[in-house]
Amino acid sequence: MERKLMVTAVEIVSDLGVSRAYAYNLIKRLNAELEAKGYITISGKVSRKYYEEKIYGMQTEMKGA
Repeated sequence: MERKLMVTAVEIVSDLGVSRAYAYNLIKRLNAELEAKGYITISGKVSRKYYEEKIYGMQTEMKGA
């Protein structure tokens, strides 16, 4: 399976088992953090790298897969 550069709400729902509304709120929050650091963001999507860094344990779990 191809891993894309950006994560969508659908993937977050699947990964974390949260509601779609919460996934969109999480994307909005992470994008706000990235914008504060001077990065360009895309509404409704977030950088996979940043998402995996911010979610506790995700990087370790994904490396073992």
